[in-house]
Amino acid sequence: MRNPASSQTPNARRALLKSLALAAGLVLGLGGGLLHAEDEGEAADGGGDTIKVGVLHSLSGTMAISETTLKDTMLMLIEQQNEQGGLLGKQLEPVVVDPASDWPLFAEKARELLEQDKVDAVFGCWTSVSRKSVLPVFEELNGLLFYPVQYEGEESSRNVFYTGAAPNQQAVPAVNYLKDELGVERWVLAGTDYVYPRTTNKILEAYLKLNGVSDEDIMINYTPFGHSDWQSIVADIKQFGSAGKKTAVVSTINGDANVPFYKELGNQGISAEDIPVVAFSVGEEELSGIDTKPLVGHLAAWNYFMSVPTDANDAFIETWHEFIENEDRVTNDPMEAHKIGFDLWVKAVEKAGSTDPDAVIDAIVGLETGNLTGGTAKMLPNHHITKPVLIGEIQEDGQFAVVWQTDDEVPGDAWSDYLEGSKDLKGDWTDPVNCGNYNTKTEECLGAEAEE
Repeated sequence: MRNPASSQTPNARRALLKSLALAAGLVLGLGGGLLHAEDEGEAADGGGDTIKVGVLHSLSGTMAISETTLKDTMLMLIEQQNEQGGLLGKQLEPVVVDPASDWPLFAEKARELLEQDKVDAVFGCWTSVSRKSVLPVFEELNGLLFYPVQYEGEESSRNVFYTGAAPNQQAVPAVNYLKDELGVERWVLAGTDYVYPRTTNKILEAYLKLNGVSDEDIMINYTPFGHSDWQSIVADIKQFGSAGKKTAVVSTINGDANVPFYKELGNQGISAEDIPVVAFSVGEEELSGIDTKPLVGHLAAWNYFMSVPTDANDAFIETWHEFIENEDRVTNDPMEAHKIGFDLWVKAVEKAGSTDPDAVIDAIVGLETGNLTGGTAKMLPNHHITKPVLIGEIQEDGQFAVVWQTDDEVPGDAWSDYLEGSKDLKGDWTDPVNCGNYNTKTEECLGAEAEE
């Protein structure tokens, strides 16, 4: 993984240094040794000389393999916006912190961004455990978080905008593809041991059983973050797949554990023809660090691939390579989600004429922006967006060949239709509901309603 500081262009470094110089002082960030700006005198309504944008991504630790690129993406988007004149007549100032793959530290850094740095919005987090860690902070302080990664659903917060995929926009369509197109009958649900894989697999297990899959045809396995010894687990998967039924692995393995996992698949000769793996957390960035030849044909389900041939995507890739000064650097799905979230935030601020969180929340629902696959992303009342679903096959060059996709964008569903206690719920942060978990049968809000 490249040094985060070395992956900025001279223009980006100059812009960042200029914005830092506007701050009251420089302090050493915890965990990653990263400098960030601090100015307690500026209010979150944009009353200062700049509009501050928080960037909350791990630049060290097990998740740095995935999150460092998202920090770079945000710096690129902020630089672009500043080159276009900024926002509300002011320049945007990035405030970058490193929560260092430490989940409690995410909450501390989020509070620091909102209370000390007075940022107007935060773009960040990858794992659901990091999002769960910061959620009470954003709700307490009425901050705005744009979350760019696929997640397990079962949540709709007034203060969070979920620009990654909900399960009905990734996990369920992927299972349908394996079942209907590849004839899969036995299922390995393999994940990292935290809330996203466990909840997603709970949804998938319920969905599979509704479709007639028996307990004996479902194998579930969890491993800790950073797990490296996959020999026995992959051997168990190989044995499970030898029962005479077509078997597939549905992977919610996150972070740098994916590297030894895929290597061990190759070591044990498990090909995509034998036991295909469909991953929800492996994209171009994760594949860029490993030999992909043994993995050709394995799958990933996302809402964007770098290989999608559209003018918008070509322009995005060109801008990314120019910014990062490295034509070998790839793009991926969470980068697109950050672009969508950033574009929608900018439009909402312009519509509201203010960066005030309440004004932005009121303005953003119903706004649309183009995605990179040729369609439209729309912010829904549940603070999720519309997204296409794509299944891609890993190629030798680390890219994905799209083998299946939805005809239209799929609206993100905050609550699963396949779990008791969830299937009757909906999120709707518009009047008159103003509730993230509204029971459509009892017509009651099961949580705190939005404050007037």
